[in-house]
Amino acid sequence: MRIVLICFLFLASVKFGSAQSESSFHAGEWLKFKLSYSGWVKAGNATLHIKNATYNGLPVYRVVGKGETTGALKWFFKVKDRYESYFDKSTGVPYKFIRDIYEGGHVKNRIVEFDYDKNVANVNDLKRGTKKSVPIQDNIQDMISAYYYLRNHYDTNTIKKGDIVKLNMFFDDEIFGFKLKFLGRQTIKTNFGKVKCLKFRPYVMAGRVFQEEESVTLWVSADKNKIPLKIQANLRVGSIRSDLIAFKGLKFPFELQL
Repeated sequence: MRIVLICFLFLASVKFGSAQSESSFHAGEWLKFKLSYSGWVKAGNATLHIKNATYNGLPVYRVVGKGETTGALKWFFKVKDRYESYFDKSTGVPYKFIRDIYEGGHVKNRIVEFDYDKNVANVNDLKRGTKKSVPIQDNIQDMISAYYYLRNHYDTNTIKKGDIVKLNMFFDDEIFGFKLKFLGRQTIKTNFGKVKCLKFRPYVMAGRVFQEEESVTLWVSADKNKIPLKIQANLRVGSIRSDLIAFKGLKFPFELQL
């Protein structure tokens, strides 16, 4: 699930600009992805679901992301992840982020709340029983809110091949910088038919997980919804692929090529 969410962040960060006049999503949107290992072994499922909620009396979107291994793989490497983000409906700034994961015995359970009056992120590590405050900068986003924020803050009509964009994201108790290159436009085959897409190459950290900096390729729909359709990542051992296999509650019609 973490790899999928990281890729969502990258594909969302195409080009900054003023907010578009109409949001590309609304409450009720639900996406489901199938994860496959080395091209043929089913590795798991991941979902993203937008809901209406309130935070300290403010109307917000609450997005829940879930991921888990399935089939025979879960007996060798069990993964059960849950991520939640509460962000402002108007501005997209995050107020609260939850990460509750189990990945092959690796456990984390953290709640992050953003205090913009003091410009700090308050991190509550429930597993370790510790709390800390981390200084933050303007325009910070969490791992999930970034995807939805930037769906409304880039212009898909003016993207140029080779454009690189940088973005800062708060994750665990640190701020990470990411960058992404736009590779061009492409029509791909999906479970639903042929779809026009925008193709990207995020730069990732080579090492424990990824084979090299340019190990990930991803595709997002070129329509008003701007939803991720496919992710391909080369890992240190094998590869992983994510494909959108179901959706509901999209704000705009899903466009297919005849």
